[in-house]
Amino acid sequence: MPPGPPDAQRDDRLEARIKSLIRAVPDFPIPGIRFRDVMGLVEDADGFREATAALADRFRDAEPEVVVGIEARGFIFGVPVAQELDVGFVAVRKAGKLPGEVRGVDYDLEYGSARLEMQAVAPIRAGTRVLVIDDLLATGGSAAAAIELVRGMGGEVVGAGFVVDLPELPGAERMRELGVEVFALCGFLGDEE
Repeated sequence: MPPGPPDAQRDDRLEARIKSLIRAVPDFPIPGIRFRDVMGLVEDADGFREATAALADRFRDAEPEVVVGIEARGFIFGVPVAQELDVGFVAVRKAGKLPGEVRGVDYDLEYGSARLEMQAVAPIRAGTRVLVIDDLLATGGSAAAAIELVRGMGGEVVGAGFVVDLPELPGAERMRELGVEVFALCGFLGDEE
């Protein structure tokens, strides 16, 4: 059994259910990468509902005022988490996808580099309590970029929630180094199906 999600007690039943709905896709998007496809979880109404409720419940006491979701699967999970918490949702997107003035950050991926952007008119100001949501935590590059964007607008990141953690990669440690509480619903070791 791989290590549980970082920084939190896990619900073994929920973790097993979520893991059973996530497909492993070898050599995607490049050879040597085992992609964890969360779409099977999204396609299962009960599993999806349980996963988003669990993410929201984990951070409810942190009293976030806004949920930030990272493109693209962070949108899928972030919107229902925001609804569960009765707060707004802000999209962090790949470069060139948002209209108007944007703020951007370049970052490294597990298999390349990219840029994330947020609209300058987003409802994040000094002291706004923000929860960052994405589907998967690997190297932590996109999450760190989102955190940098939020902090650059004056927001306070109260946590980062993920469906999947890949504990063999440095993402969780990177979040802790940034002073951010990190939580994932499940974890997969490299070759684990």
